Amino acid sequence: MRSEYTVTQVNAYIKNMFTQDFLLRSITVKGEISNCRYHPSGHIYFTMKDSGGAISCVMFRGDRDRGGLKFQMKEGQQVKVSGTVDVYERDGKYQLYARKIELDGEGALFEKYEELKKKLAESGMFAEEYKQPIPAYIKTLGVVTASTGAAVRDIINVATRRNPHIQIILYPAIVQGDQAAESIVRGIETLSEMQTDVIIVGRGGGSIEDLWAFNEEIVAEAIFNCPVPIISAVGHETDTTIADYVADRRAPTPSAAAEIAVFEYRRFVQDLEDYSYTLQKSMNRVIGTLKLKEAKYADSLKHLSPAGRIKEKLLRMDRLQDTIQTLMDRKIMEARNRLLVDTQKLKGLSPLERLMGGYSFTTDENGKNVRSIEQVNKGDELSIYVTDGVIKATATETMFIDRK
Repeated sequence: MRSEYTVTQVNAYIKNMFTQDFLLRSITVKGEISNCRYHPSGHIYFTMKDSGGAISCVMFRGDRDRGGLKFQMKEGQQVKVSGTVDVYERDGKYQLYARKIELDGEGALFEKYEELKKKLAESGMFAEEYKQPIPAYIKTLGVVTASTGAAVRDIINVATRRNPHIQIILYPAIVQGDQAAESIVRGIETLSEMQTDVIIVGRGGGSIEDLWAFNEEIVAEAIFNCPVPIISAVGHETDTTIADYVADRRAPTPSAAAEIAVFEYRRFVQDLEDYSYTLQKSMNRVIGTLKLKEAKYADSLKHLSPAGRIKEKLLRMDRLQDTIQTLMDRKIMEARNRLLVDTQKLKGLSPLERLMGGYSFTTDENGKNVRSIEQVNKGDELSIYVTDGVIKATATETMFIDRK
């Protein structure tokens, strides 16, 4: 007769088998996260899968609080989950009970990358105000990259094509591996001491592990502290490293970095010729305008100069002098005419004129004019003035004559 068992008995038996298996008591499983759900209780339910299968997983809140998880779980992350595989008796399902969850491979590096990116951003190393402008015209270009490979060839080809006279100084740095970060830092410091005009720091494309040296904090600090402007050219256009954020300028490729750093010499010469032509036209226009102004000011100066004004004043003074002379002559002439008239009037009133006409002029002994007999007494001495002299006489008698 066959043995019969309940569901509970079977599940308990299977659970006991899982419990006795040493491997399943402490196991680490690698895979991709899917169906991740953070429960309000604090537990995390998710599924791990790979190309061949899937397994249900759970992390209890207690394990999470004890440091078993240090990042936010997301769909698609590659992780390593350490814990125990056991059976949930009620449902008869086995699942992985996680005690510790870590990012695996690129996922771990990406998490480290994000942490450093956040740290440096908060410190201000990505701020635009600290970024130096790239000079428009440089003579010396420093390059920190591997001495072999496509990156250095692309930079040299593009730079010399744009400007055959450019001086390129290459620091052959290690750009991959454990020694890469220190080598890149030495390259930046060396080219900075050589006072190059611009430094390109970069390499060709690769995985996040290949490019990791450009995500190191010491490289970021060397770029930030470098007094020479730095162009970061790491990987392809889709690759972004910490160095890209800290650098003064980011180029999507090494070739693009050379385009940014080195000016095009032929275009520069053509621009100079254009500027010279434009400057000459502007100068001629300005000189022509100034000549017109000079002629205008010279003409104005003739009218406003002291010599011209003095000459004008002298002419005016001559005219005023002529006017004054004419007025004086007129006044003199008028005065002469009045004098002649007055002279004639005086002649008519002059005693001498009357004497010349046969009249005489008599004065008493005091020289007073005698006009009446009442002024003369008998015996008074008189002087009688005639045309040619004076007659002295003595009054012997006065006689009144009635002239009515």
